[in-house]
Amino acid sequence: MVSVIPKARNIEITAEGLQEDLARLEIQKQALERELAAVTAHLGSVQRALSALQALMPESLPPAPAARPADVVAEVPATVAPAPVPSAHEVEDGTGDANRAEDGPGDADDSKAYGKLTEQILAYFADAGNTDVRARDVASALGRDTDSGSINAVRSTLDRLVGQSRVRRVGRGLYRAAKR
Repeated sequence: MVSVIPKARNIEITAEGLQEDLARLEIQKQALERELAAVTAHLGSVQRALSALQALMPESLPPAPAARPADVVAEVPATVAPAPVPSAHEVEDGTGDANRAEDGPGDADDSKAYGKLTEQILAYFADAGNTDVRARDVASALGRDTDSGSINAVRSTLDRLVGQSRVRRVGRGLYRAAKR
């Protein structure tokens, strides 16, 4: 006959593992929500800039179709409940919902705050010179190493700057100022 004690211990071990997974997944979910908020804010600023540029373009050119936020949200699976999206200012300073009542999504400073991280990173690389650095080091230097979401925001911005050839990727997870 099989003893009940080892089975109970196995159940306890499995439950502990699942609790650890749950905590890790909650943290990851929060980080992804912050990153989605940053992307959404950037999308809005790009759309506003594109609208302004299209207004200046000659009438002979047809406007390029742009994805609306509703189109993007429609692609999210129905099982995911939409989270409140903080403004770009909240994403930049990491306050999230804490200042939600103070900062409305239509604040004029939101578009300025979104580019602040990019400018800080470029200034850091201007000082770093020809040194290879990790995203975590950049986040630490900017005071943004408090959680994985902040570090991921720096990492995402670095990847975007690599795509724009403003920063070089010199190895896995290593970045260097672009040669000018």
